[in-house]
Amino acid sequence: MSLIKPFRGLRPAPHHAADVAAPPYDVLSTEEARLRAAGKPWSFLHISKPEIDLPAGTDPYAPAVYAKAVENLGKMLAAGILHRDARPSYYAYQLRMGEHVQTGFVAAASVAAYDAGRIKKHEFTRPDKEDDRVRQIEALNAQTGPVLLAYPAAADADGLLAQASAGAPVAEVVADDGIRHAIWEVDDAALIADITAAFERMPALYIADGHHRSAAASRVATARRKGGDERSSDYFLAVIFPHHQMKILDYNRVVKDLNGLSEADFLVRIGQRYSVTPSSGPARPAKPGEVGLYLPGRWYRLAIDAALMPADPVARLDVSLLSDHLLGPVLGIADLRRDKRIDFVGGIRGLGELEKRVASGEMAAAFAMHPTGMADLMAVADAGQVMPPKSTWFEPKLADGLVSHVLD
Repeated sequence: MSLIKPFRGLRPAPHHAADVAAPPYDVLSTEEARLRAAGKPWSFLHISKPEIDLPAGTDPYAPAVYAKAVENLGKMLAAGILHRDARPSYYAYQLRMGEHVQTGFVAAASVAAYDAGRIKKHEFTRPDKEDDRVRQIEALNAQTGPVLLAYPAAADADGLLAQASAGAPVAEVVADDGIRHAIWEVDDAALIADITAAFERMPALYIADGHHRSAAASRVATARRKGGDERSSDYFLAVIFPHHQMKILDYNRVVKDLNGLSEADFLVRIGQRYSVTPSSGPARPAKPGEVGLYLPGRWYRLAIDAALMPADPVARLDVSLLSDHLLGPVLGIADLRRDKRIDFVGGIRGLGELEKRVASGEMAAAFAMHPTGMADLMAVADAGQVMPPKSTWFEPKLADGLVSHVLD
């Protein structure tokens, strides 16, 4: 079984790509999706967030929601908005956000490789979210949300990617947020064979985002497996970028209170583990080991005591250091998944969002983090460990709807 393989993509008709392309299902609330899809009957949100077409308050995990997704997909197929390619292909997918450009392959990735650890993960999953993705895949008989993967430096794959993305794309969309999405179809037999072989030589691929989607695909494959015959459900929809092109933004923290401490006492406690320096403006961390702290009206720069920097790939992450030396011992926040006193802010919102959350009185303090590096992510995955919750925020985001994987 190959690490990746081409497949017959389900895609928008070229002149409908902009009508269909939508943000990922898991970055919008139901109400946000309802607003985004208003007046857009062919938006993929009608498939990925179908509760928007049901009465307000509908449980997004109700059976009627998955049935609505099937109905909406059928309408888009019948109207010719979506069509399926006649031949198995790879696809090149390019994202452009300002000056940042990244180009990768859309492929069907092996569930067996995922199960065996050759496609490596770095996060725990939640059963309820896995269940949702399983029900969505089974209802649609398709995987519509791609898993974001990274491949380690490989000059041969990079060269093939440049070939695949030469010439005019078959679809090009500039989304509402200004990000450009472009797709090229790769149906040349020789190029397909070279791409497959190049990936077969790779020791591993790394999940960047999409742990619930890949876990759900594995469950569906297990349920559908019969004998030794290979089935399309033995693969999952993935977009695979060179790791050095991927952009991780900071994933920041805000807390509701100082655990009964005054600001002065809070800073004294922090000073036992970090150096604390007042900053004249927003304190964006310049390197690992640094954290920006915002208290009402004032920024501070924190730098971890070098003696506290461990060798372990998880423990040395800035998000781990903050939890182990500040959030836990000073603020009493030990469980980032369940503690209601902490919230998380993606770096795409900027440090101004942290100031806003504190200035409003909603939060007592904010922590600006240095972005986790791809090398750190890969080191954690190679060690078979998992990262703390909310460690990475990838930008730009993939669009839903530009290529889907039908399970024959």
